[in-house]
Amino acid sequence: MKAPSIFIAICTMCSLAWAQEFPGDLWHEGKVVLIDDAVIQGKIKYDLQNDLVQINASNQIQTYSARKIHNFDIFDETVKSTRTFYALPFKVQVNYEVPILFEVLYEGKLSLLCREEMVTESMQAINPYMPYSYYPGYGGTRQRLSYKYYFLSEGSEIIEYSMKKGDLMQFFRRKQQEVKQYIKKNNLKHDRMRDLVRITAYYNALLGS
Repeated sequence: MKAPSIFIAICTMCSLAWAQEFPGDLWHEGKVVLIDDAVIQGKIKYDLQNDLVQINASNQIQTYSARKIHNFDIFDETVKSTRTFYALPFKVQVNYEVPILFEVLYEGKLSLLCREEMVTESMQAINPYMPYSYYPGYGGTRQRLSYKYYFLSEGSEIIEYSMKKGDLMQFFRRKQQEVKQYIKKNNLKHDRMRDLVRITAYYNALLGS
């Protein structure tokens, strides 16, 4: 893998969580590298839920599963930045791995990966005559973009981060005290994308990568 230069886009990605058009719904300029080293350039649409990539090259749309993809890059107009994805083996059962698509947020001796997913949430209509109360049965639903985060150390399997504050330090064991001090000093959050990128980058700097 190569390190993507998306750090400056992290804040924008977070702000898109409530957007009406989501990156996975759009076509993006980019290229796909297949496992046989073939490179296809064109308009790309990705589907992380089903681990599929569509590419429109010369007005022909082809669909590839994660099993046939090495990596793909897109220029995401919603964040004005290039985003990089890899198909990596992930353990879905004790002795069974399958390739699935991960976005690379930071690469180093410890890499930070993510997968986005759509979450449907209920909305309640506020009662204007009774502050802090709601009309029952009204409000509908809305979708938002959510993220699952994963860590990958060199030569190790991909481990999902539970998003629990107490579990974060398990990924930074070699420099735990330094990382804790860095988080406290900079008032970083354990569940915010841009902060997880900063923490991972700092840890890698401590390791000399």
